[in-house]
Amino acid sequence: MNLDQALQTFFAESRELLDAMEAMLLAMSQECDPETVNAVFRAAHTIKGSAGLFGLDPVVAFTHVVESVLDEVREGRVAVDDALVALLLKCSDHIRALVDAVEADANQLDPELAARGEPLLAQLRRHLAPAARQALVERDESAAFQRMANRNHEHDPWHISVRFGRDVLRNGMDPLSFIRYLGTLGTITDIVTVHDAMPTAEAMDPESCYLGFEIAFKSKADKAAIESVFDFVLDDCTLRIVPPRSRIEEFIALIDSLPLESARLGEMLVRCGTVTAHELEAALNAQKLAVGQPLPLIGDVLMEQESVAAPVVAAALEKQKRVRESKAQESQSVRVDADKLDRLINLVGELIIASAGANLIARKARNVELQEANSVLSALVEDVRDSALQLRMVKIGATFSRFQRVVHDVSRELGKDIQLVVSGEDAELDKTVVEKIGDPLMHLVRNAIDHGIDSPELRAQRGKPPIGTVRLNAYHDSGSIVIEVGDDGGGLNREKIMAKALERGLVEPGKTLSDAEIYGLVFEPGFSTAEAVTNLSGRGVGMDVVKRNIVALRGSVSIASVPEQGTTVTVRLPLTLAIINGFQIGVGKAVFVVPLDMVDECVEFTAEGDHDYTDLRGQVLPFIRLRELFEVTGSASARPNIVVVKHAGQKFGLVVDTLLGEAQTVIKPLSKMFAQVRGISGSSILGSGDVALILDVPALMQRAGTPVHAKGRLAGVVSSV
Repeated sequence: MNLDQALQTFFAESRELLDAMEAMLLAMSQECDPETVNAVFRAAHTIKGSAGLFGLDPVVAFTHVVESVLDEVREGRVAVDDALVALLLKCSDHIRALVDAVEADANQLDPELAARGEPLLAQLRRHLAPAARQALVERDESAAFQRMANRNHEHDPWHISVRFGRDVLRNGMDPLSFIRYLGTLGTITDIVTVHDAMPTAEAMDPESCYLGFEIAFKSKADKAAIESVFDFVLDDCTLRIVPPRSRIEEFIALIDSLPLESARLGEMLVRCGTVTAHELEAALNAQKLAVGQPLPLIGDVLMEQESVAAPVVAAALEKQKRVRESKAQESQSVRVDADKLDRLINLVGELIIASAGANLIARKARNVELQEANSVLSALVEDVRDSALQLRMVKIGATFSRFQRVVHDVSRELGKDIQLVVSGEDAELDKTVVEKIGDPLMHLVRNAIDHGIDSPELRAQRGKPPIGTVRLNAYHDSGSIVIEVGDDGGGLNREKIMAKALERGLVEPGKTLSDAEIYGLVFEPGFSTAEAVTNLSGRGVGMDVVKRNIVALRGSVSIASVPEQGTTVTVRLPLTLAIINGFQIGVGKAVFVVPLDMVDECVEFTAEGDHDYTDLRGQVLPFIRLRELFEVTGSASARPNIVVVKHAGQKFGLVVDTLLGEAQTVIKPLSKMFAQVRGISGSSILGSGDVALILDVPALMQRAGTPVHAKGRLAGVVSSV
C-alpha cells in the first residue's frame, strides 16, 4: 500500500470539504438553520479525524478548536452572527493553508504560518465555555510536553525483530547470548519477548526454541555491524532491522511479514518507542481503508492503552463505513490526471485528421467497400471525439461558487450590503476554458461591487432595495457559452466616459459614437473614471486585461448599461478550444472553416451592385465578400453562395465560391506572426494535408455592413499559411 496515494486523496478530499464548508458558512450568514450548522460541523470533524489518521498534528490541533466552537453553536450555547461567520471563514482559510503546508512538507511547519493561527485561536476560545476552554489548554499543554519529551531523545532507536529457529538450542546456541552481545554495541532501551509460536504443553518439544524478540536499540553502529551480531544464527533465524527515522511503510512491511502477530507486534512497536501510536494507527488504518477491510485489532489495543484517542479511531470507522456504502458510486467515477485528458484529446485530434485523409483516399479510389468501411470508421471517430470532449466538460457552477466569498468579503470592506444571485450554474464548458476564465470573472465581479453597486444612501434616494444585487448567469447560445455579470447599481456614466476618452485622445472631437462603442472604451488600457484610487480599483488596470484574456480564448466581451438601473457585462466563449464541428467553404483554392453551430443557412447570392447587403426574406442582411477581404486570386465562381451566420442574436452573410460541407475540425493555433490578425481564430489540417483557416465570426461581424477599409491586410495570411 502506497501511503502517499492515500495522503493525496486526503488532501483532495479536504479541499473539497473546505469548499463545501465555506459555501455553508456563507449560507449561515443569510439564514442559520440547524442542518447547515451540523453540515459545517461534520466537515470540520471529518477533516480533523482524517488528519489525525495521518498524524498531521498541526491540522488536527487547529481544527479541533474550530470543531469545539461549532459544537457550542450546535448546542445553542453560542449565537451565530456576522462576526462569528467572518471568524469561521478566516479559520477555514487557515485550515486550507495548513493543508497546503503539510502537503508541501509534513515534517516541518512554517513558524510564521503557525503564528498566524494564534490570533484566530484566541478569538475562537472566547466563544467556549470555561470548562471547554480549560480542556483545550490541558490538551495543548499535554501535546507540548510530549513534543518536549520527543526532542529530549538523543537519537531515535533502531528496531530489531528477530525470530530464532527451532534448532538453535540443538545447535548449541543460546539466544540470550546474542542479546547480551548486542548490548555491547549500544543501549537496548526496550525489549519484548515474543512466544506466540509456543504450542500447547502436550505438543511442546523441550529441545526446540520458540522465542522471538522485538528490540528498541540505540547505537551509532551501522546496519552491517548490528547484523554481524547474529552471524552465527543467520541461517537459523528470521532477522529484520529497521533503521532509525525510517518511513512508516518500513514498519507496515514488518507487520505484514508477521500476520499472525500483527496486533501484538503493533503494540510492541509503540511500546518500544520506535514508532508513535499516531503514525502506526494512521498507516494501518489507511492501508485497511484502501482495500475496504475492517480496522485492525491494533486500534483496539491502542485505545485500551490510551495511546490513541477513541474519536480518532471512531473517525476511521465512520470513514470506512462511508467507503463501503459508496462503493457503487466509486465504481462509477474515477479521478484522472488533467495531463492524461489533454493527451487523449490531442490523440483524438490526430485520429480525426488521419480519418479525413483516409476518407479522401477512399473517394478517389471509388471503391464502394472501402468507402463504406471508411464511413463506419468516421462515425466511430466522431463518437470517440464526442466522448473525449465530454470528459473535459465541467459545470460553470464550481467557478460561480467561488464568488460568494468574494461578494461577502468585499461588500463588507466597502460598507455595502450585497447579495450574489447565481443562475445557469449547470451550463457546461471545457475544463481549460473554465480554468482560464476564473480571473477575468473575478475582476468583473469585484468591479461590479466597487463601481456598479451604489452606496446605501444613494440607493435609498433612488428608491432601490437596501440590498444590492450582483448577478451571475450562464447559458448556451449558438455553440458558445454566454456568461453575464450584472448589477442593479447606478449604471455607467456615458458623458463621463466620453469626456475621459476625449481627454486621453481615444476619440476624435466631434465624432459620434453609439452607446456600445462608448461603453467599450472602458476596455482601453489605463482607462479609469474613478475619482480616487482604492485597494480594489482606480488605477486603470484590469478591464483591458480582462478583454485581452477573453479574446485569447477566442471569445468576446461587451457592455450594456442603463443609467440608475445597472450594468451587464456579457462574455461569450467557445465551448471547447480543441475540436469543433465545422462547415467548410471555398474561395478560389483557399478553404475556410466556420463553426457549424454559428451557421444558420446557406442561400444563393443574388445581390446586385457594389453595396454589401442583400434582401433575405424581407430583412436586410449585411455580408462580407471573403474574396475581397482576403484578396484571393483567380476567377470568381459563376454561382457564388452566401453562408448566413449568427452571433450574439445578430445575422450577417459570408459570400463564398463553393460550399464544401460539414467536417470535424481540429483547432490548431496560428503562429505568433499572425497572432494580431483579426478575422482568423485558428487553423486546421485537412485530409489532403492542406491548411484551412478557421474564421473568427465575432470579429467578422464587426466588419459586416461597413466597407473594408484595409483590403489586403489579411491577404498575407491566406498566402502564407
